[in-house]
Amino acid sequence: MAVAGPVLPPLSVFTQPQLDTIVGQGRRLGKGRDENGKLVANVDVFDQNRALVDGPCSGVGRKDLNFKALHLTQFTINIGPSARSGTVKKAWEKEEITKKWERAELTDFERFKLRKAKQTRDRLTNIEYGRL
Repeated sequence: MAVAGPVLPPLSVFTQPQLDTIVGQGRRLGKGRDENGKLVANVDVFDQNRALVDGPCSGVGRKDLNFKALHLTQFTINIGPSARSGTVKKAWEKEEITKKWERAELTDFERFKLRKAKQTRDRLTNIEYGRL
C-alpha cells in the first residue's frame, strides 16, 4: 500500500531567480586601451575566474573579463542572468548609474561646495515658506 503524500512539482534546473547585478569599474583592460576605468555591469559569471560584462552606457562592449581586471563598486542594477545589452542599458538608465558614478568621483572640496550650495538653497526655501 502506497503512502499518500504531497505532490511536488518537478524541479527545473534552468530557472534562476533575478539577482542584483554588481556594477564594476574596469581595471587593466589591456595595454593602451581607452576602456581603463570605465564602468561595466557583470551580466553573467562563467566560472570562478571570469565574468561576462557589458557597459552599454560607458562605451565598453560585451566581453568576458577576468575578475582580477575588475574593481567592484557599491552600485547594483536588477537584471536577469545573461541579459541582453538593451535590457542592461534600460536598467542602467533606470538606476542612474552614470550620474551616481560622477557624484562619487567628486573631490572633497567639490563635495564641500555642493553641501554648502544645498544648505543655501534649503535656507532660502525655508525663508520663502515661512513668508506664506
